[in-house]
Amino acid sequence: MAHVEPAHLVELALGNATPSEADTEALRHVDECARCRDELGVLTRLVTAARTAQLVDLPTAPPERVWRRISGDLSPEPNTPGPPPRIRDRRRRALLALLALATALGVAVALRCLRERSRVVRGGVAP
Repeated sequence: MAHVEPAHLVELALGNATPSEADTEALRHVDECARCRDELGVLTRLVTAARTAQLVDLPTAPPERVWRRISGDLSPEPNTPGPPPRIRDRRRRALLALLALATALGVAVALRCLRERSRVVRGGVAP
């Protein structure tokens, strides 16, 4: 059996869908394949961390001087924008943190897909 698709591993880690025959097959493969088992473990830990995040776990905004330095480095114009507005609503901050985690997860999966595809292409096997 071929390795489990990264998107399918994400779905398994999330555990939101009703289990299907494809999930059973994928989990059977995960039991036998160290690489897929490790990847599912990483994704499961990431999902658990995101779901158990508390407000105190969220990063604080950097000092304004950091934002000014970044803005100055990116645009040499004298009218650089100020820092982004602070979000005071705790639910919105938590939602933004979860959105950032989901985005990071999506980027990680996409990078793994690209890396796997390039490995397969370099190995002489058609994708």
